[in-house]
Amino acid sequence: MYKTSTFRLHLIVFLWGFTAILGKLIHANAEVLVFYRMLFASVFLYLFIRIIKKDSIKVSKKLLLKLVGIGSLMAFHWLFFFSSIKVSNVSIALSCLGTSTLFAALLEPLIFKRKIDLSEIVMGIVIVICISLIFKVEFQYKLGIIYGLICALLGTIFSVFNGKLYGKTSSGNIIFYEIFGGFLVISLYYVFSGQISQIGEISYRDLALLTLLASVFTAYPMFESVNLMKYISPFTLILTVNLEPIYGIILAFFIFGESEKMSAVFYGASLVMILAIVINGVIKARKKSKEISIENTQERY
Repeated sequence: MYKTSTFRLHLIVFLWGFTAILGKLIHANAEVLVFYRMLFASVFLYLFIRIIKKDSIKVSKKLLLKLVGIGSLMAFHWLFFFSSIKVSNVSIALSCLGTSTLFAALLEPLIFKRKIDLSEIVMGIVIVICISLIFKVEFQYKLGIIYGLICALLGTIFSVFNGKLYGKTSSGNIIFYEIFGGFLVISLYYVFSGQISQIGEISYRDLALLTLLASVFTAYPMFESVNLMKYISPFTLILTVNLEPIYGIILAFFIFGESEKMSAVFYGASLVMILAIVINGVIKARKKSKEISIENTQERY
């Protein structure tokens, strides 16, 4: 079971990494892309929950409003992610995702009212240095880096608030209402901005790729990641999820070639940043495991 679960985990991380590739292959702008991704994904999720799993999607009005609010953060997170790809490239967008760990280290102590961890401060300094180096040597992609950093910040805020809703309803309902909520927010933007006609200006090729993006690369990995929590340790999860930028950057280089070729400083800084995140994750996972072990020992006595 462990080997099968590990393979499934690597598969969904690979799929997440390929999301950026599809973002570049789809010709539609970032706003239209996110609109259709959230529309199609919410439809697939609804069909899966109601028809395949035959579960209820009922939630309280209070929880529904929270989920829609968090879903709007998800929508803007994706919007800035794909905007970063459109104005720069896949490698820049994915490397900026590494700063999510830095933002989490700053935000989590404030929201959950816990002490700041020394290892997180050290890791934060390393990430800031690495991003500064990337910004300096790849300055032609400055707008893509700025969008990527905003994407990482929004993704962190989304994840932190999402963590506070754990256990309030099923994981499937949380994912469904957040994605559907994000779709509603994007829809309202189009209605009130008077740009709703843009939605119809999309090719059949893009619609096919968006269907693939919403189903295989969005709805499926989200449900699978929830299911794998029963079998995968925090250590394995942290280690594997941080491979997403590596998978994506390597895939982008082989698929798009010259447009994804970056400087040696970029690859070196990205690698150091990812290693810092992984090492910090390992330290935190071991510390948590040790705390649980101590608690169990104290309970026995």
